[in-house]
Formats: sequence, structure tokens, C-alpha cells
Amino acid sequence: MSNNPKTRTGIYPGTFDPVTKGHLHLIRRASRLVDHLIVAVADSPGKGPLFSLEERREMVAADIGTMPDKGCEIEVRSFSNLLVNFAKEINAACIFRGLRAVSDFEYEFQLSGMNAKLDPSIEMVYLMASDEWQFVSASMVKEVASLGGAVEEFVTPQVAEKLKSRFS
Repeated sequence: MSNNPKTRTGIYPGTFDPVTKGHLHLIRRASRLVDHLIVAVADSPGKGPLFSLEERREMVAADIGTMPDKGCEIEVRSFSNLLVNFAKEINAACIFRGLRAVSDFEYEFQLSGMNAKLDPSIEMVYLMASDEWQFVSASMVKEVASLGGAVEEFVTPQVAEKLKSRFS
């Protein structure tokens, strides 16, 4: 990360269990809006993730490593503390979140209010999912994979292989 005080760092947090093509689309878009983007993989033990924190971090890093046309330097890190505290630690200016549907908006509206109370200096930036990825969620991808369905349209080949081996 640059020591330039003008460098604007953003965070795109998530559980990424697993990372989907929808996530990757938002990462690419967010990378065009900041100088340095940290994709922050949340521990989230309460969600009972299918993959370990390290597996999820590795999947995200591998997919970003092959991503064309990144707008800035992208770093993948894991965290297990409060997101606004993590944002303060890394001097982030903003937190990117994706919105797919009205139900996402309701949750994100509450989250935004809480984050603003905890640290009003960090901006929340919402990116609408593209039409192509609005219906894709990691939960749905896991369910399809667990029932033997094809998920290659929704995740990269390396993630599809990990899902297949996890459910075989």
C-alpha cells in the first residue's frame, strides 16, 4: 500500500462462502473507484461457513489474481473483528457493499446506520448488482452444488471444483 496521504483505500467485505462471479463483478467495479481496494474476508463463524476462513481467502485471492482490467491494487485480507474497527486499522475511506434486491436494502440500511454511529468518518458506498448477477448468492450456489447441480455459470472453475469435491 502506498504511503501517499492522497491514496484512497476502500474495503469490500464479505463472507465469500464461496466467492461468486457476482462478487467478482463488484470487486472489479469497486477497484475503479479507489486507489487501493482491500477485499476483506470475514471470519463469520456464526454463519457456519462451508469453507474455512483460509480456504475462502485463498479462493478470493486466486480469482482476483486472474481478474482482467483491475482498476487498482487489490489486496485480500481476512478479519474477525468489527468491520468499522478493521476499517480504522487500515485507514479506509469507504466500505463497498453490493445490493441485489429490496431485502438487501433493508438490511444494508440498518447496517449503514449502525456503522455511521460507530464511525461517521467512513463512507458506505453501495453498488447495485448488474442484471446478470442480481439473483446469484453464495447461499444459493452452495444449495445447488449440494444437490448435484451445475454451478459453473455462477462461480469460476476453481471454485466450482472446490464445491464439487466438498459435496462429493
